Amino acid sequence: MVEVRFHGRGGQGTVTAARILTAAFIKQGKYSSSFPMFGFERRGAPVTAFMRFDNIPIREKTQIYNPDCLVVLDPAQKNVPLIYEGLKPNGILIINSSRPIKDRPHKNISLVGLVDAERIAFEEIGIPSPNSCIVGAFASATKWIKLEHILFSLKYYFKGGLLKQNISSAERGFYEVKIIQWEE
Repeated sequence: MVEVRFHGRGGQGTVTAARILTAAFIKQGKYSSSFPMFGFERRGAPVTAFMRFDNIPIREKTQIYNPDCLVVLDPAQKNVPLIYEGLKPNGILIINSSRPIKDRPHKNISLVGLVDAERIAFEEIGIPSPNSCIVGAFASATKWIKLEHILFSLKYYFKGGLLKQNISSAERGFYEVKIIQWEE
């Protein structure tokens, strides 16, 4: 089972990003589940979401304590040690940031997918909601899911012109993500 933990702030689409990926993995023929954990439910409050996928049914319904991958939608959280807690060795970090990453953010990270998802979302959608862009970057960096399945799953969350804009945002995330690797 592969486990992914999402960190963001209310209004960034953190929970929706986890749900989009869940739908995409199901479309790809995997078993997948996701759920959020909220503190105060308000715009700007910290939000954590969890997503799992596997080839067999998933019975576990707990928080993810030892993720294989971290998806960080709020770039201000990249220096918060708590978000890296429990990350497995050879972990993957997908991060929304306009700033380059020069040093390994955590000893267990072997790959970073860096994308300026807020800028792309603002250009494509008109609001800095990085969720669709970040799931496109996730697909490109991890190679765990095909972009076509992400684009298909977007239709469950967006309609009409907003769907087209989110598809463009996801495609740009897929193609514009910068991959950084560290050797063990």
